[in-house]
Formats: sequence, structure tokens, C-alpha cells
Amino acid sequence: MNDSAFHYVDGALHVEGVPAASLAEQFGTPLYVYSRDALTRAYRAYADACAGRKATVHVAVKANSNLAVLNVFARLGAGFDIVSSGELARVLAAGGKASYTVFSGVGKSAAEMREALEAGVKCFNVESIPELHALNEVAKSLGKKAPVSLRVNPDVDAKTHPYISTGLKSNKFGVAFGDARATYREAHDMANLDVVGIDCHIGSQITEVSPYLDAVDKLLDLVEQIESDGMSIRHVDVGGGLGITYDDETPPDIGDFVRTLLAHFEKRGHGQREVYFEPGRSLVGNAGVLLTRVEYLKPGEEKNFAIVDAAMNDLARPAMYEAFHRIVPVIERKASARLYDVVGPVCESGDWLGRDRELAVEQGDLLAILSAGAYGFVMSSNYNTRARAAEIMVDGERARVVREREEVKQLFASESILPD
Repeated sequence: MNDSAFHYVDGALHVEGVPAASLAEQFGTPLYVYSRDALTRAYRAYADACAGRKATVHVAVKANSNLAVLNVFARLGAGFDIVSSGELARVLAAGGKASYTVFSGVGKSAAEMREALEAGVKCFNVESIPELHALNEVAKSLGKKAPVSLRVNPDVDAKTHPYISTGLKSNKFGVAFGDARATYREAHDMANLDVVGIDCHIGSQITEVSPYLDAVDKLLDLVEQIESDGMSIRHVDVGGGLGITYDDETPPDIGDFVRTLLAHFEKRGHGQREVYFEPGRSLVGNAGVLLTRVEYLKPGEEKNFAIVDAAMNDLARPAMYEAFHRIVPVIERKASARLYDVVGPVCESGDWLGRDRELAVEQGDLLAILSAGAYGFVMSSNYNTRARAAEIMVDGERARVVREREEVKQLFASESILPD
């Protein structure tokens, strides 16, 4: 198990104090299950390492936007990092504060800017000169000054999957490093913008500290240049992206990671700066599992297939990134294992959840797909007109439905056919 919240008792997988099999029986499958304890411990690892320092934690909503998950973090005093006005609405509905929220994203619309300004967000992470002009105009129309931080692309290789690497010259994100100083001067001259910080985000599922240190060095070099131009940078946002253990990865301990970065700020003579962390996956990834039931075991000439009731529409990461998730039995069997590809019922050859897995399994058995708390339900879809899974939060020995399972009729309730 990747997290002690998910453990076996007498051969039966438990989520905190609740048998996983009982959750599947009560709520059906496919089923997302989250542990409140795992969420809390991950957040506190960040918060405790930031304690006593000018450092704050802003939860990346895109990793898991369920209201109950966000509410757990809001109760712990978290800030949030959003990439849409829809995510802002979720944060507010979950008890979060706009004044603790930073608005990131490469394509904010004028309407989204207006909503965020009216709500009073903490800062806009701006990614281009045209976006600066648009935000200045929106702020002017409201008689406000928008707090801004430029997302700078430091051209640092995060050594991760190309789809989730965001800090290279070839990526769509951020202002080019060589253009950043001039862009700050341009932002400073706009009457309705208040330049308050600098931001970067170099990628996701990063398992080494060195790329962060490289990025921080480049940011601080730039900060010194910007301040020599007469501007004041109050905070440095180092983004998120810290990896988790899906298989055999060995990411740094969260507390050690935070303390190492903060110590580097002090070493560079910037210990007075406020530092923002924007974790997502490292907070929620190993706090969730996807339960699924084996529908059929299908032997083949070259492969054996375990066909389950979860599919690529429920968990897109394997099909999208060829991502690995451990798959374990909910009830362990004392039988010889066979090699299976675990696949879903969606009509696509890319509909697989795990390849070449040794499983002792029979038709009707339950499986748990681990490390599914991040980019799981949030990326799910209704492809093949499949209703999306329910979401459950376990808190000790209690389990609560935090999102009802969809019904098929809901999927086309807003559609209509042409009249005769």
C-alpha cells in the first residue's frame, strides 16, 4: 500500500476503518473512495514545514475538485490555486476564501477576470502580454487594481512526461524568460495592475528536488533584476508538481522538500520573501482509490484480459499518458496468479487500466486501482454514454457519499430532438 489509510486486515482491503468490499456493495462500482485522514496528513506535512515562515499552501483545485475534498483543506486553513471561474465557484462553495486564492491559467476570459476581481482573489498569475492588457482593461472597467504575478517560463527540464512538463521553451505556458524583465516593466506601467509577485510551474510528477532549485535560482536572479528597475516583488510562487509513488518512484518527503526550498531562499539572501506552494497530486493522489468489479475473464492467444466495469472514461491517465497505477485485489485469494491486461468495456483499443498484471482473480471479484485521487474523477467523461462514478469520503469508520452516481437519463436531460 502507498498510504497507511489503505491497508489489509485479514486479507481484506480497508479504507481507514471501513472494509472496501462493503463500500462496493453499498454504493456500487466503479467507485472513487477518498480518505480524509490521508488528505489531512498530506496537507499538514506542507503546512507544518511552512510554519513560522513566510510561506503559504495553495491547493491546486484541478487535481481533485470535489467539494468535500476542498472543504477538508479549507477547514485546515488552506489557500487554493484555480484555473477557471468554475473552480473559483467550487472553492467558494466548499468554504474557501477568494482572498486566499490565486488564479492561474493560460487562457482566462474577460468574464472570468471580472468574476475573480469582484470576488477579490489574492492574485492573478498572468501568462502573456495580451492577457496583461485584457486584465488591465477589465480592472479599469470595475474601478479596481488587479494584483498580478507573471508566470515566467524558466526553461528548466522537470524530467517528467512531456505531456505534464510545463517549464520548457517549447511549452505553451508562461512568459519567456528572456522577455520577462521587459514584460514586468510593461505591467508596472499599466494603471490598473498592481505587480506583487513572480510565479513558475515547471511540470508535474517531479521526483527530484534539483529542478526546483534550478528554477528558484533563475527566478531569484530575475527578481533582483526587476527590483533594480524600481519594482517590488513581494512573493515568489514556486508552483506545484511534486510527484508521488505510483509504482517504485521515490519522491522526496514533503516536509524535507519544503524545508529544502525555503532554506535555498535564505541561502540566496531572499528569506524575507513570501513563498507560495501550489501542491495538487502530492496532496490527493494517494488519498484515493478506484474500486471496480471484474465482469469477465477472457483468455486470448497472446493476452489474458480481465474485463472490469471501470473504463478509460472513469480513469483517463493510463490511456492518455500510459500512466501506471497499481491494481490490487480487494479480497486476497490464496490461488496462483495469472498475467492479465485489466481493461474496460469502452469501445476503444486504448481502453486499458493496467497491462501485464499478476492477479489471482475470478469473475465477480473486486479490484482496487490505487493512487487514483488526483486527475481521476476530475478527468472522467461520459464517453459511450457512461454515467460517471460516485465519490465517497471515508472518515474513520464512517463513509459518506460526496457525489452521487450519475444516472443515464441525466446525461441527455438537456438535449432535444428536432421538431417534425
